[in-house]
Amino acid sequence: MERDSLFASRLPEWRETPEVEWRDESSLYYAGEPYGGRDTRVFAYFGLPTNGGDNTPGMVLVHGGGGTAFPQWVRMWNERGYAALAMDLSGRGPDGERLSDGGPGQGHEQKFHAMDAGLREMWTYHAVAAVVRGLSLLAAQATVDALRIGVTGISWGGYVTCMLAGIDARIAAAIPVYGCGFLHHNSCWLEEFVRLPPEHRETWIRHFDPSSHLPRAAMPMLWVNGTNDFAYPPDSYQKSYRAATGPTTLCVKVGMAHGHEPGWAPAEIGLFADQHLLGGEPLPTIGRTEVSDGWAFARYSSGRGIATAGVHYASDAGVWHERAWTSKPAEARDGVVRAALPPERPLVTYLTVEDDRGATISAEHVTAG
Repeated sequence: MERDSLFASRLPEWRETPEVEWRDESSLYYAGEPYGGRDTRVFAYFGLPTNGGDNTPGMVLVHGGGGTAFPQWVRMWNERGYAALAMDLSGRGPDGERLSDGGPGQGHEQKFHAMDAGLREMWTYHAVAAVVRGLSLLAAQATVDALRIGVTGISWGGYVTCMLAGIDARIAAAIPVYGCGFLHHNSCWLEEFVRLPPEHRETWIRHFDPSSHLPRAAMPMLWVNGTNDFAYPPDSYQKSYRAATGPTTLCVKVGMAHGHEPGWAPAEIGLFADQHLLGGEPLPTIGRTEVSDGWAFARYSSGRGIATAGVHYASDAGVWHERAWTSKPAEARDGVVRAALPPERPLVTYLTVEDDRGATISAEHVTAG
């Protein structure tokens, strides 16, 4: 796929260490992209693990809508043994107030409808730039291993993580939570696409929908979402993780709440990062769900014991976030997880296995017709 020149032309500069103004040892400003004809700064929190030493892995933390740079998120990763950087992507500083030299706000206008001012005035352009520059800043720290840096983001931050996965090959592991691409196919923003003139809609999809970038995402990715997410539904989510070309791991939880704290809480996120950045024990793997003669099957593999397995299903009707899901135990034995399905059809279903650390990995959902 041809590389998007909007971002590709700027990558060489963004991969240089940005100018930095330290407020103290744990917070700073760094240079952002020009906005409205003026220079900008990005506020961020930074932290190192107390037992780090040289060659410490790193994690870049990307907040979602209504969020900001979260110092507690940085501390969570520091305690796990990672250097971490969490930046604000809404033009705000440590007090939550707009910076006089901040970038665009995070409203729908800046995300979808500011195109007449130029693509480089759009929120996504500035968000991608800020995260790439933040990764460069983290990689430049003396004790950080630049080859072992991951990115994780929540909601719109997950969307940006998907963008980055196809734009910046330096990322060693990517973990989008909720956020995905194919927003023009199905998402809670369909009305925004209706409002866009056709030429603007095509331009937005080409440059700002992750579906245009994920085919270049070759690093391992963990995709975390809920079955009933109001913003990023399972159909667009599935198209997104199938579009990525690297190893894909799914963690889909029935009824998972949408928010920053629920989004950084799953144990699977840290275990996946440890697997790929610290040489930790791998998460289980599971193949695609197959349905035959009223049963659902999937092959799995795990280096640890499987504590539980489950089957999850809902009617194949209505909007995704309103569907009622049922979860029941499944049998996991000799590398195969299997469960009986109810007779109702059509039915959307998927299987899960959970290891003895409490890490749940999901198969792709399928429709039993």
